[in-house]
Amino acid sequence: MAQTNNQPEEKKLEEKVLLIKRVSKKIPGGNYVSFSALVAVGDKKGRVGIGIGRGLEVPPAIQKAISYAKKHMITVPIKGNSIPHEVKLKFKSALVLIKPAPEGTGLKVGSVTRVLFDLAGIYNASGKIIGSRNQIVNTYAIMKALEKLK
Repeated sequence: MAQTNNQPEEKKLEEKVLLIKRVSKKIPGGNYVSFSALVAVGDKKGRVGIGIGRGLEVPPAIQKAISYAKKHMITVPIKGNSIPHEVKLKFKSALVLIKPAPEGTGLKVGSVTRVLFDLAGIYNASGKIIGSRNQIVNTYAIMKALEKLK
């Protein structure tokens, strides 16, 4: 019976695959092919995490990324359905700006930011990422910005 009590807790977490990359490396005797997966995990109540996993096939890479993301989740403060205040942050090549928005605005953000905010339970916010098109860097930049929220 203990397992049935544990199952709903795990089911609360929602997982989204943000990116799957096929990595090929030249070795003596041919090519070495592996896969890299970027995954976001959240409970829509203020907790969100990201993880990268690598494997020789896609499903193991995704599983590794999910387990890493679950272990490294952060708590995001939420005010209403938005973020408490504006954050401007530079992370590597990405410049991130996220702002709170009034009720009913929706998520006016792009790419991975939309998924991360949705998984965190933020439904009204606007933002912009300048300087980077790399989804992995952008994901980590948004996580740093969410960590800065008070």
